[in-house]
Amino acid sequence: AASPGTGGRPCDARDFGHGSVVCACNATYCDAPEPPALPAPGAYVKYESSKAGKRLERSQGAFQRDGRAPDFHLVLDTARRYQRVKGFGGSVTDSAAINILSLSRGAREQLLRSYFSEEGIEYNLVRVPMASTDFSVRLYTYADTEGDFELESFNLTEEDTRMKA
Repeated sequence: AASPGTGGRPCDARDFGHGSVVCACNATYCDAPEPPALPAPGAYVKYESSKAGKRLERSQGAFQRDGRAPDFHLVLDTARRYQRVKGFGGSVTDSAAINILSLSRGAREQLLRSYFSEEGIEYNLVRVPMASTDFSVRLYTYADTEGDFELESFNLTEEDTRMKA
């Protein structure tokens, strides 16, 4: 949970008896982490979540030059880039869309702000699966006609046109 005065909003923790807590959101409130900030040179920032209720809890530490922690050693080669991160996001499956659409308009807007806005976690990517997945309420494809290599029978479903498009 974010600390008061840090720019974040703390988790409204709810325990449903399954060994962890969830953060409750509604039309007027949703928790949010502190806005990200680069650490000072030689320092790092760690974000931690836990079953006990931590939600992107921010802490800082300092790298030690030529020092080794007893059980961990990390070498950073800042001169070589291995890959570029294009962004962060999540998946909009059929079940996610069903749950989002079941919210009140205000709660739905709050949820989308908490994911995509600067006041939220700033997602900038979304994966939308093609056809049904294990998170669908029924099995379906977009082209059910065997041998239809021209895809003349291709058709989006209600799940796509009503819930995900």
